[in-house]
Amino acid sequence: MKINWGTGIVLAFIGFIGFIMFFVVRMSTDTRANHDLVTEDYYRQELAYQKEIDAQNNANKDINQVEVNKSANGLEIVFPIKLNPKEIEGTVSLYRPSNKQLDFDLPISLSNNHLLIPDNRLLDGRWDIKIRWNYNGTEYLHKEKITY
Repeated sequence: MKINWGTGIVLAFIGFIGFIMFFVVRMSTDTRANHDLVTEDYYRQELAYQKEIDAQNNANKDINQVEVNKSANGLEIVFPIKLNPKEIEGTVSLYRPSNKQLDFDLPISLSNNHLLIPDNRLLDGRWDIKIRWNYNGTEYLHKEKITY
């Protein structure tokens, strides 16, 4: 049987469409490509976004800036020296984009202006850190992406 140009083009299209369909089905059913939302209550958090912007603006003032430093013992969070550490309340949230099971929150409980997150809690790689704290009725928020 001899194949002419028309038959060859039709066979090429059928082969290409089959090739594309194979990958669409494979990627749709593959469990490694299962992506979750960043947070479970994403839409509720989106409605409160203006409060988050205000808290970030409060934290970006010169006297209220927080520093996040890597040390030999872990991740060190340094609050401003001018603030009384016993009056600082809040949480530190660490989010791992590659693995939801590694995310965790720590309450802020200070005796001095330093908070240490131990080295054994953090795996190497990228982390998104979100520090929410309240001081004298004012909300503050510091966000940073770090590579540990």
